Amino acid sequence: METPAAAAPAGSLFPSFLLLACGTLVAALLGAAHRLGLFYQLLHKVDKASVRHGGENVAAVLRAHGVRFIFTLVGGHISPLLVACEKLGIRVVDTRHEVTAVFAADAMARLSGTVGVAAVTAGPGLTNTVTAVKNAQMAQSPILLLGGAASTLLQNRGALQAVDQLSLFRPLCKFCVSVRRVRDIVPTLRAAMAAAQSGTPGPVFVELPVDVLYPYFMVQKEMVPAKPPKGLVGRVVSWYLENYLANLFAGAWEPQPEGPLPLDIPQASPQQVQRCVEILSRAKRPLMVLGSQALLTPTSADKLRAAVETLGVPCFLGGMARGLLGRNHPLHIRENRSAALKKADVIVLAGTVCDFRLSYGRVLSHSSKIIIVNRNREEMLLNSDIFWKPQEAVQGDVGSFVLKLVEGLQGQTWAPDWVEELREADRQKEQTFREKAAMPVAQHLNPVQVLQLVEETLPDNSILVVDGGDFVGTAAHLVQPRGPLRWLDPGFALGAKLCRPDAEVWCLFGDGAFGYSLIEFDTFVRHKIPVMALVGNDAGWTQISREQVPSLGSNVACGLAYTDYHKAAMGLGARGLLLSRENEDQVVKVLHDAQQQCRDGHPVVVNILIGRTDFRDGSIAV
Repeated sequence: METPAAAAPAGSLFPSFLLLACGTLVAALLGAAHRLGLFYQLLHKVDKASVRHGGENVAAVLRAHGVRFIFTLVGGHISPLLVACEKLGIRVVDTRHEVTAVFAADAMARLSGTVGVAAVTAGPGLTNTVTAVKNAQMAQSPILLLGGAASTLLQNRGALQAVDQLSLFRPLCKFCVSVRRVRDIVPTLRAAMAAAQSGTPGPVFVELPVDVLYPYFMVQKEMVPAKPPKGLVGRVVSWYLENYLANLFAGAWEPQPEGPLPLDIPQASPQQVQRCVEILSRAKRPLMVLGSQALLTPTSADKLRAAVETLGVPCFLGGMARGLLGRNHPLHIRENRSAALKKADVIVLAGTVCDFRLSYGRVLSHSSKIIIVNRNREEMLLNSDIFWKPQEAVQGDVGSFVLKLVEGLQGQTWAPDWVEELREADRQKEQTFREKAAMPVAQHLNPVQVLQLVEETLPDNSILVVDGGDFVGTAAHLVQPRGPLRWLDPGFALGAKLCRPDAEVWCLFGDGAFGYSLIEFDTFVRHKIPVMALVGNDAGWTQISREQVPSLGSNVACGLAYTDYHKAAMGLGARGLLLSRENEDQVVKVLHDAQQQCRDGHPVVVNILIGRTDFRDGSIAV
């Protein structure tokens, strides 16, 4: 039988249990109140009469960051931010495909040194941008992609064009956020702009659901029933929706800082720079390979060029570094890179990685001392555990590193016979192309000869935008960009001309590649953006056909037609010209005519019927 003494402790547990239960309940209620925004609403008002909308907040941040253009393909999800940008003087440029909008933003980022901005609608509008966003990620280009989305309340409920956009873009973007309240637009965009430019630059994605962009009265009309529902459940649901709406707009129009946040750009330490100076000072056959990262801000292209010239080390230029030294510079080596890398005793990989372009590092000699500098450590050490080893691996900004390297090597010179040995390979290759240009073709025009004439005609203020296989591959050997940031990726013509309106934008297309870009001549016409496209038309995917036919015995899916691309462009309102065997003695005249029409404000397509070049044996076939 239980004694009173034994029962007392059990009885005393009840008040403790009750206190714990009450505490848990209070904590749960406070947590629910916090999640519902009730505490925030006590301190911040909701202006139910305001006609302002979240798009105005977006535009204000963009203007505060110096954004002059926003590229888009319109959709109802994003209309408020486009209208707001127009009102604040940000030019809205609409394209015919979302991928072009992001390519244009990428071009703007690379040429201006700031963040390029594109805005597209929800669902398929965003999925259409994936190729361009991935291109920006691989090129380490700072772009901001603004994407519309279904209402925050209707996500995961089967709303129009609702997909899991964040999951799609997380592998592609450095920063990936969905804005859930109007008051969060400004701080989220400021953080996104800083993330795009800090560390290793890259694309960022901000999802803007439709209910954070439109004004209160419009969202209320869609969200809250016009007539109060009857019954307890109906009244609870009605209260929840009204409170949700209030929390969405609470504090929406209170003043917030809109300008840029500080950037985090890694720098090489003085000790690392000094060790690299000592290695390079002992070199007899130094070689530098400059990649796209060398052109990132804060170092200007002019300062970088001056530093490379002062250093006096022969160099290969790739990616956005193409054209850094201008045309025919004695330090710029263009041919036989693999052989040169094998001979060099010290190699500086400045913003270049050991991926497929350097045979994963296999082209580097084990006897060479290798200095590599890159903002991204993982990228910097790519394949270093397999095919190569760096003597010094420097994580930091490439342009700043080169400037410091030059300071430490003041007065250092290298024997001129090393540069002369490398340039001899260039001269031999140039002679090979001169011989190819003189070869007769059975039909159409010799593409090598045409591109040599393009090289002679190309003005000093030109920007090249290239997209293609054989035709562009040949152009890479024959046509030299006239300066830094003047050899750009596919789809960049729109952004390039807007960013550099005084430059002549020359697009070099293969006929296969031109199929992707033709419709954007409608964009060029509507927005009065005069660019010139030269289409090397050999009626096929020749780069693929050349390998597929001998190895697999079939030309299936490789054939195209000698399409009248110039007439298609004319149908879009552009000017069109044809170069063929019938006017082969007027190539230069036609190019000059195209230039003049561009200067008069008209986009132009020159359709060039060419034979097919086979670099394996040096022949040119029809």
